[in-house]
Amino acid sequence: MKIEIPDIKKLVYQMELPLRWGDMDAMGHLNNTGYFRYMETARIDWMHSLGQVPGPNSVGIVIVNAFCNFYKQLEYPANLHLKMYTSDPGRSSFETWVTLERCDQPGDVHAAGGATTVWVDFPKQKSMPLPDWLRELVTP
Repeated sequence: MKIEIPDIKKLVYQMELPLRWGDMDAMGHLNNTGYFRYMETARIDWMHSLGQVPGPNSVGIVIVNAFCNFYKQLEYPANLHLKMYTSDPGRSSFETWVTLERCDQPGDVHAAGGATTVWVDFPKQKSMPLPDWLRELVTP
């Protein structure tokens, strides 16, 4: 199934990673929890690429909700291409979106999901305004 990401979203990060055999379930395909782990990996790797290493004594992102739409099974072995998009920056939050494709089937989205992402001060456990540099980066 081909999924088009609307123009209101901005592509901010791409990565490839192998589908792990241990993430398969008894039915022989990627367990639904695996999709969320892979989307998490994209978000965390993106933050690392920006020099923002999450830690309990700093600032960073947390998600307050997450969803995933499953279009086609993913089965081992495969290498995955994840594309991460952002949209809708608010005072302290923005939306993240991730598509999962097989590297050998470019453009064929097997799953697409996202999360509402909030910028927080971890020691204070409070949201805080998005820094200007991040707001500029996530604004379509």
